[in-house]
Amino acid sequence: MDRVSIEIKDHIAHVTLTRGDKMNAVDPAMAEAVVAAGTSLIDNADIRAVVLSGEGRAFCAGLDVASFSAFAAQDPEARIMPRSHGDANLMQQVALVWRAVPVPVIAALHGVAFGAGFQMALGADVRIAAPDTRLAIMEMKWGLVPDMGGMVLLPQLTRSDVIRRMTYTAEPIDAKQGLDWGLVTELADDPLAAARAMAATISGKSPSAMRAAKRLIGLSEQADAKTVLWQESREQVDLIGKPHQMEVIAANLQDRAPKFG
Repeated sequence: MDRVSIEIKDHIAHVTLTRGDKMNAVDPAMAEAVVAAGTSLIDNADIRAVVLSGEGRAFCAGLDVASFSAFAAQDPEARIMPRSHGDANLMQQVALVWRAVPVPVIAALHGVAFGAGFQMALGADVRIAAPDTRLAIMEMKWGLVPDMGGMVLLPQLTRSDVIRRMTYTAEPIDAKQGLDWGLVTELADDPLAAARAMAATISGKSPSAMRAAKRLIGLSEQADAKTVLWQESREQVDLIGKPHQMEVIAANLQDRAPKFG
């Protein structure tokens, strides 16, 4: 975990990539640390939001080049094909683990989010980027295809022609273009401060309703209408009249912030 730090404060988990001297480039140890960090939050009932960021000059510059060279010498079949995390391998789980975290994950992007870093950010619920942040699907530069969960996540966010352009050219785009294409949620001069403010807003809402909302949105992205409609009703029934909802009602009537304990 020397490549990732976790600080939990006021029900918000602050997850920081701490390999700033390497622009948080992903080597095997970083991949393991990112997945371990996300996994450690899945069963944490105390957290209500996660802020994901990178120290130093960039969110994440992609795959570590030295590690890439080492990978090339290994048997790709043995390294890539085993499913070590459910339907995914380790590198895919770097991005997908954030969808498995049951509370909203907000990624604060600055500098660059290239390749592995871009796909990691796609796993977050929300991406707030500095205006000069650059984004890229970088794998074609190395004669490869994106293979870190991006092809699961990208079609949920943007058009097929955008995915094809970014994949085929490997050319970076700026955050403004990313915003126009649905890859960035919003721009902020200080994306980390903005992400923390959003997390604080989220943490003040009903914890059970927030987790239900993330489950429901995730289901809506892959299930048919009948299943989603049933689950809407199921989640609502499980919230109405329960302690968190009753506290929200009382707080609204008393014009105060809710207290969930």
